[in-house]
Amino acid sequence: MGVVEEAHNVKVIGSGKTTVVLGHGFGTDQSVWKHLVPYLIDDYRVVLYDNMGSGPTNPDYFDFERYATLEGYAYDLLAILEELQIDSCIYLGHSLSSMTGVVASIFRPDLFSKLILLSASPRFINSDEYYGGFEKEDIDQLCQAMESNYKSWIDGFAPLVIGGDMDSVAVQEFSRTLFNMRPDISLSVFRTIFTFDLRHFLSRVTVPCHIIQSSKDLAVPVAVSEYIHRNLGGKSIVEVISTEGHLPQLSAPEVTVPVLLRHISHNITIDHQLSQ
Repeated sequence: MGVVEEAHNVKVIGSGKTTVVLGHGFGTDQSVWKHLVPYLIDDYRVVLYDNMGSGPTNPDYFDFERYATLEGYAYDLLAILEELQIDSCIYLGHSLSSMTGVVASIFRPDLFSKLILLSASPRFINSDEYYGGFEKEDIDQLCQAMESNYKSWIDGFAPLVIGGDMDSVAVQEFSRTLFNMRPDISLSVFRTIFTFDLRHFLSRVTVPCHIIQSSKDLAVPVAVSEYIHRNLGGKSIVEVISTEGHLPQLSAPEVTVPVLLRHISHNITIDHQLSQ
């Protein structure tokens, strides 16, 4: 195993000519895909990895300056593809990693046959003529709460993000992976995500994009997926699924997994373009 693979706990499983790479979002790790992976391994070569800073990675490898922008994560993704000698893949990214895929595809469009963007947002903070869902003051308050008592912050944050039942297995799972992050790293990643503005990148994306999100997501209003769709440089399609929460692959796999499988196996057609 190469240095990059080891650092990111890369796992390659399944068999098939087509490679599917799965990238997880903030506060989770590759285990967030556990409900999807069993449905992929018979038909696809599946690559799983952990973002630097997530619980299973070595915190000593986390470079606060490198990961202050999404380019750091995009370069990591490209390094993983290079080390595995992958020259083309379907990339499914959730939340933070959806935008990582967007940035990486601008650097190396040849490596991606399509991007599947789950719960994606190019900007979380509202501005003139753009509704991201949060005011800057909201983010500042969340950061202060993280700094003052990380465990208490998780207890409040996890149910809000997951949505639905506060005692659900999904809330417990998300709380576990959040708690596995070192608090100072978690705060740094949180700040990076909730203060970035990647809207200017969208027009430079030429790889086909499948945009999928929950109909009720505290972190990403439905208007955001429509914004991404309108501003991407290449072909795209939007599907809003009847789920609640920012991690539907964890909280509502019975609804989400079939949708993801359909977007993995089917490409955007002219009919799709006309209907959008």
